[in-house]
Order: sequence, then C-alpha cells, then structure tokens
Amino acid sequence: MPVDNKGNKLDHIPIEFFDSDSENNSPVEPDEQTDKVGAEDQELTKTMPSENDVTVSEQEVTELDDLPAPTSPAKGATGDLAPIGGGPEVAELVASRAELKRLEGEVKELMDSLARRQADFENYRKRMESKRAETHNRVVADIAAKLLPVLDNLKRALETEASIEASESDEFRHFLSGVDLIHKQLNGVLDALGVKPVLAEGEKFDPHLHEAVVTEPTDEFEPDTVMQEIVRGFRIGDKLIRPALVKVSVKK
Repeated sequence: MPVDNKGNKLDHIPIEFFDSDSENNSPVEPDEQTDKVGAEDQELTKTMPSENDVTVSEQEVTELDDLPAPTSPAKGATGDLAPIGGGPEVAELVASRAELKRLEGEVKELMDSLARRQADFENYRKRMESKRAETHNRVVADIAAKLLPVLDNLKRALETEASIEASESDEFRHFLSGVDLIHKQLNGVLDALGVKPVLAEGEKFDPHLHEAVVTEPTDEFEPDTVMQEIVRGFRIGDKLIRPALVKVSVKK
C-alpha cells in the first residue's frame, strides 16, 4: 500500500502534476490541481471581452469599404475565361459554358434538319408540278384527238371554196364564211390549250413527227424533204398527238 512522506498509509495512488510556473515543481494532489484549473478558467473568463465590449470604429468601417472588389476572371487570347481558383462561381461558369455548347449543338442539328426538310419539300413540289403537267397534257391530248377530225373536215370544206364558180349564190358564200370562222375559233381554242401544229412542209423528214404516205423522186428538193403536208399533225409539249401525213422527196 502506498504511503506518504510522513509514513502514513494512503488509500489511493497519488498523481504528480508539474506546474511550469512553480519554482520547485512539487507534486500537486488531484484535488488541488482541479481547484487550480478552475481558478485559471475563471481568470481567463474575466479577461475575455463580452459581446457588448466588441466595437468597430468608423475609421475601420471606412477602411473595409475601401478594399478593392474582387476582379472578374480575365479572358485569354482565344476569348475563353482564364482558369481561376475553385469555388461555386467557377462551377457555375463551367456549367454555363457546357450548357451553351450543348445548345449550340442542338441549334446546328435543327438547322441541318430544317435544310433537309426544305430540300425534300422542294423536290416534292417539283414532282407534283411535273405530274400535274403530265396529267394536264394527257387530258388535253385526249380531247384534241377527238376534235382534230372535226377540224380536218372544216378545212376540207374551206378548200372547196376555190373551186366554186362565180354562179354560186351569195347564201352559199356566206355559209362558207361561217365555216371559216368556226375553223379559226377551233384552232384558237386548241392553241390556248397548248396544242401546236407540227411543222412539216419544207422541213427535213422526221419519223418521230411525220408519217410519209407519198414519195416523189425530184431534183427540186433535197432527198428526205417534206414536199407537201397532206394532213396536219399536232403536238402538246413533248407529247405527239398526231403525226403529220406528208409527201416526201426522194433522189431520182
């Protein structure tokens, strides 16, 4: 059992504490040490300033206001922001730049898609116009094909006027004038619909436009030249409604 300096028995083990401020660094009992620490805390509490004692002079406030504001990050030679220290502002800036690039990519994709759709629509419009023109020409060609025999008969009636003797009555002459007027009106209607006559007399024989029903050896025309138009041919655009029936010259 431990004993003290006087030889008395102790019921606990003494703990030695050394105070740096004591002269002899003598051991201190635990109770004494606790009292000493408490006294030091009270002394420290007395020396600390309270909230009411903390004051800032007007001059110090003015000096704080005069401090320079933080400058914005400088731009590099390429126009991009120069890297700066970390922080929420930098994170927000990086996120904004990434979002801007993403939006630029989406805008470019939309513009490309719009250009493709516009080209598709233009091609569709051209196809529709071509089909409409083909349908129009086909319908007009079918109608003209039925009217052309009537036009031929009117022309034959007018050709007989040259063989009329002077003794014919004026009533018959007026009748032929009416036939001539109808012939001209019908030609005008066909012309307005785009039906044009095929050039024949004096032209080089073209098997795609002309149909030779008579040939005649002659030195007056070069070979394979249309000498006479027997029945007029008609066409609408590139579509042939009826070939011209012609007489063609051949070499003697």
